[in-house]
Amino acid sequence: MKRTAPFLLILPLLVSACSSSSSTTGTAGASTAGSSITSTSSSNDATSGAAATPPIVGGSGGVIIGSGTNTGTDVSSGRSAADVASDVNLFAGTFATMDDPTFMLTAASSNMLEVQMGQLAAQKASSAEVRKYGQMMVDHHTKATQDWQSVASALSVTKPAALMPVHQAMLDRVAAKSGKDFDEAYMDAMETAHKLDVAMFEVKSKGAQNAAVQSFASRTLPMLRSHGTMANSLEKKVD
Repeated sequence: MKRTAPFLLILPLLVSACSSSSSTTGTAGASTAGSSITSTSSSNDATSGAAATPPIVGGSGGVIIGSGTNTGTDVSSGRSAADVASDVNLFAGTFATMDDPTFMLTAASSNMLEVQMGQLAAQKASSAEVRKYGQMMVDHHTKATQDWQSVASALSVTKPAALMPVHQAMLDRVAAKSGKDFDEAYMDAMETAHKLDVAMFEVKSKGAQNAAVQSFASRTLPMLRSHGTMANSLEKKVD
C-alpha cells in the first residue's frame, strides 16, 4: 500500500492557518519567510524543513513562492531557487497573504496545468476511467479559464505564457511516466493539485480584496471539490 505523501498530511494544517488569516491583505508570501515546512519533492528531500527561504518575485503586484524564474541559490538553506519555487508546501504556505492579482495568476496557471495534464491523460492513460477523467479536466478547466478571463480583465491581469514552476514540476513528473505508472502518477498529481486549489480558493472565497474575485472563487469551489473527490476515488483504483 502506498504511503500517504507528507504534503497531504500537512495541507490541512496549512488550510487552517490560511482560514484564520484570510482577512490579511498585502504582499503574498510575506508570512512564509522563516517558515519550516516539510517538502515532498524528491529533489528537496535532503533539505526539507529548511528555514528562512526568500520569496521569489513574480506575477502582477505580488510575491509568491512558485512563480519565479530565479536560478540562484538560497544560501541560508543550501537549496536552489528553482527547488524552492517548485516546493508545494512552501507554495501552499503563501495562500493566507496572497493578493488578488497574484491569486488570479496562480489560478490561471492551475487551469493551464489541469488542461495540459488532462490532454496527456486522454492520450496516454492505460485506464479508460483515467482517460475519461483527463478529458473532463480539459473540458471543465477550459471553461473555467473563460470565466477567469472575465474577472482578470477587470484587474488588468494577463494570462501567463507559461506554467508557474510549482505547476511545471508537477507536469514534468507525470509526463515522464507511461502505462500504469502514468495512471498512478497522474491521479496522485490530481489529488495534490485539487487539494492545493481548494485551499487557495477557500481563502479568497472568504476574504478577497475585490468582490468579483471573491465571487469567482466562491462559484469555482464546488467544481474543484468535486474534481478532488473524484480524483481521490480514482487514485485508489489505479494505485
